[in-house]
This record gives sequence, C-alpha cells and structure tokens, in this order.
Amino acid sequence: MAHAQVRDVPRTTQAPIRAPQPSPPPAPADDPAPRTTPPTFRDVLRRRYCSRLLISSVVGRLSLGMVPVALILAAQADGHSLATASLLAALYGIAPAFGLPLLGRLADLRGLPLPCHLGAVLVATALGILALVGTSHLPLAAVCVALAGAGCPPLEGGLRSLWHAVLPDDAHVRTAYTLDSSTQEIVYVTGPALAIVMATWLSPAAALALAAAVTMAGSLAFATTRPARTWRATPRRRQRLGVLRPPAMRPLLFSLVFLGATVGALDVAGIVVAERQAAPWLAGALPAVFAAAGLLGGVMFARFQPATAPRPRHLMLLGAAFAAGWLPLLAPLPAAAILILAMLPGALFVPLLTVASLTVTSLAPPGTSTEAVGWMSSAIRLGLAGGTALAGPLGGHFAVPLMAAALCALLLSARTVPAPTTAEV
Repeated sequence: MAHAQVRDVPRTTQAPIRAPQPSPPPAPADDPAPRTTPPTFRDVLRRRYCSRLLISSVVGRLSLGMVPVALILAAQADGHSLATASLLAALYGIAPAFGLPLLGRLADLRGLPLPCHLGAVLVATALGILALVGTSHLPLAAVCVALAGAGCPPLEGGLRSLWHAVLPDDAHVRTAYTLDSSTQEIVYVTGPALAIVMATWLSPAAALALAAAVTMAGSLAFATTRPARTWRATPRRRQRLGVLRPPAMRPLLFSLVFLGATVGALDVAGIVVAERQAAPWLAGALPAVFAAAGLLGGVMFARFQPATAPRPRHLMLLGAAFAAGWLPLLAPLPAAAILILAMLPGALFVPLLTVASLTVTSLAPPGTSTEAVGWMSSAIRLGLAGGTALAGPLGGHFAVPLMAAALCALLLSARTVPAPTTAEV
C-alpha cells in the first residue's frame, strides 16, 4: 500500500526534457581504411602536379650526366689528349658546386621561375657555343664549360621545396624524397648513355646540343607549373653564414662530400678492375649495377621506412652499414662476384641520401630550403670530382671508396645532428 501511495504522489517539478541527440552519420562504405603502411611512389605520383614536376626536373638534370661524356668525346674529336678532355669534364663537374647555392638563394628570395629561366638560358647558350665552335680554342671552351656548369638550374632544390606544397602530409613528403633520390640514378645512367648514342649516331657536337635542349625543355616545363610559379619561401632574416649557420650543418655537408667521393672512386675502380680481369664490359656494368641497386634500395626504403621522421640513429646506422658494405670488395674476386657484392652499398646509397636530404632541409634556417639543397648538391658533386681525381693516383682500388664511406659514417655519427623535422616551405 505504501508503495502505491508513493507512486501516486504528483510531481511538483517537471523532469528536464533532453533534446534528441542526432545519431552520427554512418561512415560511407567506400571510405578508405586508415593507412597502416607508408605511401608508395605511385601514391605520390598520383597527386596533382607531382608527375610533371618530377619528370621535368629529371629531364632538366639529364645534362649533368650527358655533358661530361660529350665533352670528352668532343675534345678528343678536336685533337686534344685524354688528359685535357678529362680536365674539361672535371671543370664542368665542379662548376655547379659554386652556381647551385647562388641560384638556390635567388630562388628563396625571388621565387623559382627567375633562377630556373636564367640558368636554363645560360646553360643553353654556353653549350650551344661549344656545339658550334668546338673545343679547339681551349680558353673559350673552358669559359663555356664553366658557365654551363655554374648555370645549372636549381631544379633539385626547387623540387624538394615544392613537395611540401603539393603533398598532404609528412609521410608523403618522405616518400617523395626517396623517389627523388632514386631518380638521380636515372640521370647518371641514362645521361651518359644518351650522350654516347647521339655522339655515335651524329657527332659529339650534336650530343652537346641535345644536352642544351633537354636543359631548356625540362627547366621551362618545371618553372611554368602553377606550384613553381606561386611558391614563395618563408621570409628569411639576414644571418651570418646563412644556411651554414647551424652547427650541425657543416659536418653533415662534409659527410656528403665523402658520400659523393665513393661514387666518383667507384667509376675509376670499375675501369681498373676491368683492365685487370680483361673484362672491358665490367667498366660500364659496375656503375650500372650500383645505380640499379640504388633504385631497388629506394623502392624498399619507401616501403619499409619509419612511420615518423627519421631519427639521428637512422642516419648513423645507414652510414655505418654503407661503409661496411664496401668491405667484401677488398678481396680478390671474379667479375661476377664483384657485380653482386657492389649491389649492397648501391642499395644503401639511396636510403642514406634520402635521410641525409631530410636532415639537411630540417636543419636549414627558415627561408633557405632551396639554397640548402644547393649546398647539398654542391657537396656531393665536389666529392664526385675529388673521388675520381684521387682514385686514379691511388691505383683505383676499392679501398678508396671504403675510406670515403668510413669518413662519411664518422661525420654522420656526430652528436650534434638533431632529429629531422618538417622542412619549411
């Protein structure tokens, strides 16, 4: 009874009426599941503008692989000795080390179209003069070669500055860096082959003219894309030493000099080993296998790269593994074994270059990303020239790239290198 009485007592306060809560909309059936693996090369290339930017950048840089071979062939056709022809090629190899940082700084200050157009015109004019008048007049030829090298458009630095503008997140950017590093192997394999084919089919002058044409075409196609026209770097402050101001930047760039020296020394080692084993094909096959292994290493690194930005320990471990990869080549081996064993350092080259590139751009002060990549390219090209120059007098032994790789690993182990972060755009 008591229970009934309590139940029948009328309420004096109305219970608050809750507004009906909308139920969450069902997720569309075709929404992709959250990504559990790193983006692939295809994921990057499917993004708007990415394919055009990458292809035009590679085309514009093909002359870097074409011109040294074309110069040697042109100088020999004009009656110069191999030593003189090699000096012209070495001059071309060193000149971009001085021009790329300057054009990169101009890009950071004024945008990408101006330095790309300016560099392309300078390269096309200098190579065009060489194709027309030849190398008989050495002072004129040397000036043209130096201008052609120093005027190389900042396509590599510009591309790496643009990745952040055309890609959605850092994971895609890291994959794009790996893709870009991998395509550099194409430049230095396809370029010489294209120059040799053109020189054999027509003439060395035609090879130089083609190098001028691809530089102009690639640079114009790159600089006229909408991202390249609209990109501007973060306003920079005037600082002493600029890009080189961060303490960790200098040892990192020095390590890249030694990284480039390993590749320069490898070319000479291939020639010496080919002569020693009476296998002329080995001189061309060894750099080609090294480059092919680099492409494969880049694909594997993109597939299994860390889920976050690489840490300093990744840079140190890759450097140590790259140096250790040269050790088996010190043993006396048949030609086939040399090719197989050269794949190990080749496969590690692109991942090491990728992580080093990410670190360089993360260290660069705001507003200096393109110039920073120019310094990085300059360091590698100086190493290429130095490794080639030293490997000859030292007998072309595989100990030379091993020593260079060990010095690279030693510099990369510096505790001053911080973890890479997202580069500014």
